[in-house]
Amino acid sequence: MLEKVPSRIMIPLKKVLFLLVFAVAMLPYDAWRTMLETGHWNLYAWWPLFVIFGIIPVVDHLVGTDASNPTDADVEKLSGQRWYSFMTLMVVPAQLAVLSFGAWVFATSDQFSVVGKVGWILSCGIVSAILSINVGHELIHRRNRLESWAGGLLYASVCYAGFKVEHLRGHHVTVSTPEDASSARYGQSLYHFLPRAYLHNVRNAWKLEAVRLKKLGLPALHWRNELLWWNAVSLCFVLASLLLFGWAGLVFYLGVSWMSFTTLEIINYVEHYGLHRRKLPNGRYERTTPAHSWNSNYLITNMGLFHLQRHSDHHAFPARRYQVLRHYNGAPQLPTGYTGMYLLALIPPLWFRVMNPRVRAYYRGEEWQLSAREFEQSARPPEQAASPG
Repeated sequence: MLEKVPSRIMIPLKKVLFLLVFAVAMLPYDAWRTMLETGHWNLYAWWPLFVIFGIIPVVDHLVGTDASNPTDADVEKLSGQRWYSFMTLMVVPAQLAVLSFGAWVFATSDQFSVVGKVGWILSCGIVSAILSINVGHELIHRRNRLESWAGGLLYASVCYAGFKVEHLRGHHVTVSTPEDASSARYGQSLYHFLPRAYLHNVRNAWKLEAVRLKKLGLPALHWRNELLWWNAVSLCFVLASLLLFGWAGLVFYLGVSWMSFTTLEIINYVEHYGLHRRKLPNGRYERTTPAHSWNSNYLITNMGLFHLQRHSDHHAFPARRYQVLRHYNGAPQLPTGYTGMYLLALIPPLWFRVMNPRVRAYYRGEEWQLSAREFEQSARPPEQAASPG
């Protein structure tokens, strides 16, 4: 519907459309108000989930994709505008409000059944993921100390502080290689991927921080280890939930945190499934390009996610701010936005049916690279792989 809107109109319009993230932050409050008015607590506990995974995918396709790409002049102009930074920083109090309000409703309302309680945790969890995980990702890439620390706080608010370290120094270095647990292999199901991603990303964050400190001549357990501080912040959230809202508040907080960081890893699964970088003769991997991430250009989900779905450009140019990320027609394209892909990933047979042909089409003429064995050997051609040694 909006594909033909010229860039000179769409780019300024996005300045307002990015505020959609705050409408998402209001979903738990809207659900609570409806509970009070109708008395259907268990039904409307699921309302935010229904909006995000039921309504938004439909609206995505009705509205269509975004044809606008910033020119070099636009990039220079937009990158320095503080409005875009202000919007991301304002997500921090929005996230704290969602956690506090959600815990209060959960702990003080006796109208929920078990089904309603589960729905409320998952609903607040997906909203929290959009706020903390998605916006935190944008902020940790910024060199400005305030923005970087705000990103760390958002991740600490859902007990996944190590992602700040692992993502920047791990994932962006090893993306789409066998060394990266956040890059799903061709044929790997989400349920095979998730436990390995949890374990690797937590352990690798500590390992990378120990390496950094060792270069400074310091032990791993030193006060300058940022993971100690961020995990201390997470512990403060745990204690605050318990002290302010009792055991119910703690259950709510831990459930929301699980939903948030699990959503992060599900999106990681979607973003790089089946794609990889080749190993060069010198033993290094080829430079990361837009070809190594799945791209989605649906307007509505991109506005609510601060252009996260223009992931191909993000990995090729990690320093670019969200407002100037570009769409690449030549990059691998997802069939829908992240909300639809999230649901698809939960059902492996459907995921493979939709995504495997797209991966095979992308590597047409180089089908040997789809072999798990060849992937682990950095996708050498079959005649090389068969050679002695």
